[in-house]
Amino acid sequence: MARFAAIDCGTNSLRLLICEYKNGVTKEILRLMEIVRLGQGVDATGELDPAAIERTREVLKKYVELMRQERVTDVRMVATSATRDASNKDEFFRMTAQLLGTIRPGAVAEVITGEEEATLSFIGAVADLADEPGPYCVIDLGGGSTEFVVGNADGEILGSHSAQMGCVRMTERIMRSDPPTDIELEIARDHVAERIEQTQLIVPIAQAKTFVGCAGTFTTIAALALGLEEYDPKAIHDSQLRFDALRVLTNQLIGITSAERRMNPVVHPGRADVIAGGAVVVQGILDMIENQTGITSMVISEKDILDGIIADLVADSEAAAAIRAAAITGEVM
Repeated sequence: MARFAAIDCGTNSLRLLICEYKNGVTKEILRLMEIVRLGQGVDATGELDPAAIERTREVLKKYVELMRQERVTDVRMVATSATRDASNKDEFFRMTAQLLGTIRPGAVAEVITGEEEATLSFIGAVADLADEPGPYCVIDLGGGSTEFVVGNADGEILGSHSAQMGCVRMTERIMRSDPPTDIELEIARDHVAERIEQTQLIVPIAQAKTFVGCAGTFTTIAALALGLEEYDPKAIHDSQLRFDALRVLTNQLIGITSAERRMNPVVHPGRADVIAGGAVVVQGILDMIENQTGITSMVISEKDILDGIIADLVADSEAAAAIRAAAITGEVM
């Protein structure tokens, strides 16, 4: 038996997944998310705000304590858009090394490429899609970027791309009014259209038969679409949402203030001020899917890059065990 932890540090949130691997089966132990807004102001200053680093440190410290309690033996932490863009990222990485090193010596957050992020998200998101036709297109809408990856159930990747559009980036760069003005919306939609046009040149969107939305913007919108009274991951996971309903709902989110959004119990207070930016990205994605394929619904997944990281850790552990077994056999021989 072994226990592994995966941490995803995005522009907006810091998330933790702890799993147990035993007899070929991976079991989820704990999954947590807290809004830390590490990428706050990065677009404007080019640096991580010291207050944002401190918020992240406090949450990561709590996560490390939970890992100790759950007897985690290995951990991998990935850092995405916010740290890729920051000039003072070394300060952030020193902090993660200090904390993660207590779980596994030498552990430190890694900056991964958008393409690697997309691949890990794909591995995690398609794990429960045996009944859905492939190829799949997994769309991971984050705070600073949106990853698109098309692939098959066996893990073969047909194309991937990281588009520089996310809920925080759209809000800070363009949609600064609350609610956004008509001019801001026009600029935002043009920005999304340009990024999607570029994506279509790189990723074979038209080949996909099933589209999967994951991460906080998609799952929160799914909770609203399902009429949940509280956020319920089990109800959200593997739900099917129709585009016509999603367009009505995203227009409603865009048209109200962050204070009004915050009143809904399924909207995390730290997401209320940026989800309108995410909603504009969602609308552009829906248009792209429908125009490219004629498909008018998508699957929402609660599994994503964290589950992909755990799968990698399990595979590495199995490979190491096989090498040790071979070495022992060789010694005996």
